[in-house]
Amino acid sequence: MNSNAPNEITGRSASLRVQLVAVAFVAALGGFLFGYDTAVVSGAIGFLTENFHLSAGMSGWAASSILVGCIAGSGACGAVSDRFGRKPVLLACAALFAVSAIASASASDVSSLGWARLIGGIAIGAISILSPMYIAEISPERERGRLVGLYQLAIVVGILVVFLVNWLIQGRGTHAWNVESGWRWMFGSLVIPAGLFWLLLLFVPESPRWLLLTGRTEEAMKVLERLNGPGYSQNLLPVVRGPMEQAAAGEVWAPAWRRPLLVGVALAVFSQISGINAVMYYAPEIFKSAGNNTGSAFAQSIAIGAVNLVFTLVALALVDRSGRRRLLLVGTSVQAVSLGAAALYFGAGTQGAGVLIALVVFVAAFAVSTGPVTWIAISEIFPNRLRGRAMSLAVLCLWAADWAVTQSFPMLKAAVGPEAIFWLYAGCSAFCLACLAFIMPETKNRSLEEIEAYWHSRHATSLERTR
Repeated sequence: MNSNAPNEITGRSASLRVQLVAVAFVAALGGFLFGYDTAVVSGAIGFLTENFHLSAGMSGWAASSILVGCIAGSGACGAVSDRFGRKPVLLACAALFAVSAIASASASDVSSLGWARLIGGIAIGAISILSPMYIAEISPERERGRLVGLYQLAIVVGILVVFLVNWLIQGRGTHAWNVESGWRWMFGSLVIPAGLFWLLLLFVPESPRWLLLTGRTEEAMKVLERLNGPGYSQNLLPVVRGPMEQAAAGEVWAPAWRRPLLVGVALAVFSQISGINAVMYYAPEIFKSAGNNTGSAFAQSIAIGAVNLVFTLVALALVDRSGRRRLLLVGTSVQAVSLGAAALYFGAGTQGAGVLIALVVFVAAFAVSTGPVTWIAISEIFPNRLRGRAMSLAVLCLWAADWAVTQSFPMLKAAVGPEAIFWLYAGCSAFCLACLAFIMPETKNRSLEEIEAYWHSRHATSLERTR
């Protein structure tokens, strides 16, 4: 596909690259808080369920209340960040994380805990749009996959770190202490990374593409030059301005954007209905169901987190070479097979190591494909003028699907058992594979503006065929 969009400036100095990676790293720390705050409940859920004498439904609410906040945060974030900018909203999110951590740790009942977690969910919902969007908007096309992939890497690091923190906390006291106080320390530990994130954000610039959208061209040029060099910024400016000035780009539901919206929403939903966060949020409880004691269940959760991290690193090495589409299709295939294997192990009663191996393979396949590719794709497939609002819609659907999976898992586990649940997740992965094979385009090595032009051309071709 021909385009006048600028290519990466091959002569960029090492200092420019360091600055770009450093700024992307700070933005990606939002993903660390995302992973940490969503997965901390995996260690706390058993203890707080016992503390508050929760039913299966209320146990699901204790874990999933945060996701209601995620839905609200992702729904509002696009318009708010388009109005006020990416950086101010990121700072507000960091503050909300800290407030939520303190309130969750001091909760007196499941109702106050639910509200505290919901506040953190608002921050997560907004972060899940802002962090990858911000990174995509500062990155040259040939590095965008790896740099946006830092966000997914930060998520899995956050998950692994909180699994370790949970394991250390639960090992410091008796079972009775964990039921009364241990889970509070787990939730409260988020204050430290939230404060660090807020401080580091003070040193990053505003998104250059958002500055261009608001007519602050001189500021945008300075940011682009600081991060990518003057050659890149001078070539990019006319390419960005053209699509921004097109009237058709102002409507989210314009016919030209229905296909990318379909792709974005499908990716978002498919990433969740495979059951990945049922595994992440309830890992110790799943391993207890497989015949492990509490200590072994927490240790196996750490193994899951470590595999998640290792294969996310593999994904970062491959995503700009192998491409988004290929990774997604191969990984989703392996997900379906491994989930089916887990169901077979539970059904045969030969659980133990078999369940652990099956879930390790599943997490590895997700980490190398669906996990990072979802965030990369939804940060790059939408046009500049619509990116905030369109990502809000896609990510809102992601969190709604995540809530449905998380809320239903304890009830399904009690009603039909782990075997049926994992067969359900395997079937969902197979369905996702069939759909993505038809709708997912390849976007590697294309600038954001080239991708925008691609959707225009697809729409134009479709119109010609209908005449």
